[in-house]
Amino acid sequence: MKNPLLEVKDLTISFGDKHNKKQVLQEVNLSLHENEILGVVGESGSGKSLTSLAVMGLLPKTARIENGSVNFCNTAVFQMSEKQLQKFRGNDVGMIFQEPMSSLNPAMRCGKQVAEVLLQHAKVPKNKVEEYCISLFEKVKLPNPKAIFKAYPHQLSGGQKQRIMIAMAIACKPKLLIADEPTTALDVTVQKEILQLLKDIQAETKMSILFISHDLALVAEFCSRVVVMYKGKVVETNAASEIFHQPQEKYTKALLASKPSTSVRLKPLPTVEDFLNNTVSKHIETKEERKQKHQLLYQKPPLLEVKNLAKEFISNTGFFQKKRIVKAVDDVSFKLYEGETLGLVGESGCGKSTLGNLILQLDKANKGKVFYRGEDITLLKKSAIRRLRKELQLIFQDPFSSLNPRIPVGQAIMEPMLVHQIVKNKTQAKQRTLALLDRVGLDESMFNRYPHEFSGGQRQRIGIARTIAVNPKLIVCDESVSALDISVQAQVLNLLNELKEDFGFTYVFISHDLAVVKYMSDQLLVMNKGKIVEQGEADSIYKNPQKEYTKRLISAIPKGIN
Repeated sequence: MKNPLLEVKDLTISFGDKHNKKQVLQEVNLSLHENEILGVVGESGSGKSLTSLAVMGLLPKTARIENGSVNFCNTAVFQMSEKQLQKFRGNDVGMIFQEPMSSLNPAMRCGKQVAEVLLQHAKVPKNKVEEYCISLFEKVKLPNPKAIFKAYPHQLSGGQKQRIMIAMAIACKPKLLIADEPTTALDVTVQKEILQLLKDIQAETKMSILFISHDLALVAEFCSRVVVMYKGKVVETNAASEIFHQPQEKYTKALLASKPSTSVRLKPLPTVEDFLNNTVSKHIETKEERKQKHQLLYQKPPLLEVKNLAKEFISNTGFFQKKRIVKAVDDVSFKLYEGETLGLVGESGCGKSTLGNLILQLDKANKGKVFYRGEDITLLKKSAIRRLRKELQLIFQDPFSSLNPRIPVGQAIMEPMLVHQIVKNKTQAKQRTLALLDRVGLDESMFNRYPHEFSGGQRQRIGIARTIAVNPKLIVCDESVSALDISVQAQVLNLLNELKEDFGFTYVFISHDLAVVKYMSDQLLVMNKGKIVEQGEADSIYKNPQKEYTKRLISAIPKGIN
């Protein structure tokens, strides 16, 4: 067999000085051959992205290489000069980052950003650059490539921005493409398109791909071989079919089990800790149990009733066309019952989040009514809506941006209690906050810490604690687990279900992850272009979808491990 294109040998990296050293990678070994797609999976902090940065020669200055090497085409990356590295990064290795909006310059037109790469590395003549860029945009299947060449990043959708990043990464025909969580924030249908695009480009150019993801189902479908990382170590390496159907290591089995299944509903979802501690619950919710629960739910009058709700926006799409009216929510009607979880799914731009904002009265509808406990809350004055806020709450997608970085998390949780006079004084507020931190699985010692000192999963728990601090009745969860690792996601989903049982919460659960929505939901609403195209019992819709749009959404779910 030929020597591998890429070989990482015994790589050990630490941060800090000799007296306060923390090892973050420990003897990592992996190899990638020509024309191969290698998947790297693991939780946040497992060392996936750090390994990819080492391959690119982009390690932060604070990182110390204790041992090991990275060889690309038998050349030692760590021994390259800065000039050699610059050439290597453009010509031999391309990289697609997780968040295209933060990787693209918002003040520069998309075409110019790709042109920079071509002029720097591919030495394309200036008079041919635009033509070459447009051909790249066509290759990554961007609509109206000439218009997008002149567009700014904010004028494009998430999927289009990701295609720009792919065009930039493949511009110089690299031998290796590193894709670091390239589909994390994308809808299931856009995600499928992006992966198919990468596969098509790989088949045409024969380049190798190092595909980093925490989505195991995606990796199962996309990669031929898989490396599993945990706490800075490689714990298992094998063919994708072996990893996902006959995993050898306990940690790999735990990761696979943490993903909600579309065929059975485990209560609660097993977490990595459950597996490692041999405390996995075997309880599967039966059809009869679910039926009995729904009979009790739907005997009562609805907690919320939405009637013919509509919201229009004036869209200024700039380079595409003139101003036009967009019907974000178009004649939507449904009922929500106390103790129910209503799932809301659809592609980006279908109106999910707008509908959530209209329910919470964070935005005003153009027409229609929202009845909460029999009262039309669209007619309430601002002072009455303010009083209602404690009953209608929201869990945000990104807890970091919803928390004030200058306020300790304990104070952030106390604040809404004091504003809504849930407690008599600060002493009571602190006691209740400490109890809430404990309830969401956090330690009392975290009361005085700041948001930046927590992981993504911990911040989401803080966001949940802040939301439930005011004893709400109805909570809108807007993509509240979409950016979390599978194992952390399982913990948060279990927590939401436990809190629902303990406090009688009612949820509107918005997500683009259809497997998660099915697991959480009693009823399901499928939205497309502002309208509800299908609604009914969640399991029934997944088993037998009636509308073509719903069938397309369900067929786009990666089936690798279900």
